[in-house]
Amino acid sequence: MALNEIIGIMTDQLMEGNMTTRWDAEKLVELQMRLHLAQDGEAIDIDISEAALLLDGMAFTEVMSVDFPFFEMVQWTSDFVTEELRAYWTEEEWRVFAAK
Repeated sequence: MALNEIIGIMTDQLMEGNMTTRWDAEKLVELQMRLHLAQDGEAIDIDISEAALLLDGMAFTEVMSVDFPFFEMVQWTSDFVTEELRAYWTEEEWRVFAAK
């Protein structure tokens, strides 16, 4: 559910003309469609670039939520999801990906 919310926020930003150079709209929509399958109980695989896209969207959402009364919940959710997503790849794999 949290990932779908993040993608919704990212999609809204793209629709408003923001972040067009930062996020690939086509990749975002494709990932969103696959995440909807996961909500129906179907397992999906994501690659490290998709995880990085989600992490970037969460970081953006966290920064944009700093003045809201529910900011602590956003932080907690972001920390939890980040830990879960990053766990599938080693620190070395993340370093190699970031260096590209």
